Amino acid sequence: MAGALLKVSGLKVSYGGIQAVKGIDLEVNEGELVSLIGSNGAGKTTTMKAITATLDLCGGDIEYLGRSIRGQGPWDLVRQGLAMVPEGRGVFARMTIMENLQMGAYVRRDTAAIASDAERVFSIFPRLQERRDQLAGTMSGGEQQMLAMGRALMSRPRVLLMDEPSMGLAPIMVDKIFEVVREVYAQGVTILLVEQNASRALGIANRAYVMESGLITMDGDAKQLLQDPRVRAAYLGE
Repeated sequence: MAGALLKVSGLKVSYGGIQAVKGIDLEVNEGELVSLIGSNGAGKTTTMKAITATLDLCGGDIEYLGRSIRGQGPWDLVRQGLAMVPEGRGVFARMTIMENLQMGAYVRRDTAAIASDAERVFSIFPRLQERRDQLAGTMSGGEQQMLAMGRALMSRPRVLLMDEPSMGLAPIMVDKIFEVVREVYAQGVTILLVEQNASRALGIANRAYVMESGLITMDGDAKQLLQDPRVRAAYLGE
């Protein structure tokens, strides 16, 4: 493995006087799939928003490609290959599937390559191709999740952050989403995955971090964490 593509050091983030993230360290190396697990309210989404510059930091630093990215805008990070699939999908409801995908490529000017990447997204998600002219707001939750993933891929990310991709989906759709996460990873995209479904997240990852009340309480090899009795008691209902 090459060195850390993404490195978070002493990260602190507050919401209205409450410290949601209390000085955490984590890193994602090139070619890894890293999971961040924890219960609702642990600070996982806040961490993701801080990394993608949609929330301000109170302390600490975030480095991407060996340089601090504090003070940069989300669009700057997308240009540099850091993209996010947000919690709740966040599709543009009044735009078609095709228009949503084009929005994912808004920082690019290579028209022919954009068209070819849209076809690649359709090959991963055939259901989107069948409905390319349908308004995104009229699709099911699972289809919107596919679209949010496809839209992020249109920016040609080097690191893809995914926040709760399986939340609220039917079991068959959860299977499909995790299958796609594997496929995207196999194509060479480094991934940081936030997920409440701990068994699925640990089953797919190389390494993982466990977050509780704004702190990282455990980290290590994902398969070992999956067998850890504390993790199994807290997150797998054993």
